[in-house]
Amino acid sequence: MAFPDLKQIFIDSFGKIILIISIFVITALIARIVGFVLKRFFKRSSKILNVDPTKYTFIRYLISAAIYLIGISIAISMIPSLRSLAVSLLAGAGILVIVIGFASQQAFSNIISGIFIVIFKPFRIGDRLKIGTDLRGIVEDITLRHTVIRDFENKRIIIPNSVINNEILENSTIGDEKICKWVEFGISYDSDVDKAKKIMMEEALKHPKHIDNRTKEEQENKDPIVRVRIVGFGDSSVNLRAYVWAKNPPDAWMIGCDLNENIKKRFDKEGVEIPFPYRTIVFKDNKSSKKKSISRK
Repeated sequence: MAFPDLKQIFIDSFGKIILIISIFVITALIARIVGFVLKRFFKRSSKILNVDPTKYTFIRYLISAAIYLIGISIAISMIPSLRSLAVSLLAGAGILVIVIGFASQQAFSNIISGIFIVIFKPFRIGDRLKIGTDLRGIVEDITLRHTVIRDFENKRIIIPNSVINNEILENSTIGDEKICKWVEFGISYDSDVDKAKKIMMEEALKHPKHIDNRTKEEQENKDPIVRVRIVGFGDSSVNLRAYVWAKNPPDAWMIGCDLNENIKKRFDKEGVEIPFPYRTIVFKDNKSSKKKSISRK
């Protein structure tokens, strides 16, 4: 009875393992090198041509994925045992194929959603987004699977492409970056409305980051750069709103913070009252059956 040559079997198996590892290492190196070269090339080209880098970034991920797929295919095709094993698994593992199919639905959905994002461009890399009602940030990357958002605390939010593709987005960057900042204050009914409007307008015009967004016709008519209007009446306040234009959202945010402080100080200094609720607290004395009423602000 002939016994198998264990030494030869070990040598053959070891050689196949080394070949597989070598193919994977070479594939990873090629993908890294190609990705690095494409990243630098696309970045330089985007600056020179002044074009959106979003689609180039997505293409780079597609090319990297294609390189890994080719490398795996070569590894399987070069080793007969793996090739026959793959055929056997595909022929006999119907349930496994169904499971993998269901599991990969979400992955394909993310890839297709990423392609739609790149084609239709609801946002691009570098855009400032508001997603839903809570999340705000800047688009940092768009991969085959997800979109990376850097919020204003410098944290990265990873959102699957299929999810962000179905969200309601507020894009502050696409098209025109200029933004009209609403600065709102409520004053008491006893306060001088004209004086309050004048203070709000003066403080807005003093701010170095405000811009003149009037049309030529409005400039010829000498319309005000900053408009202040009464927008409503509260239970104890007359609500005023100043419309201040800024060249971009960060400037608008800074304008809003600064004007909240400066206008409040001017109101305090010049006697314009910002109302606040009054509450009446009633204490009941059970022994004397007397009621004492204390009015507090």
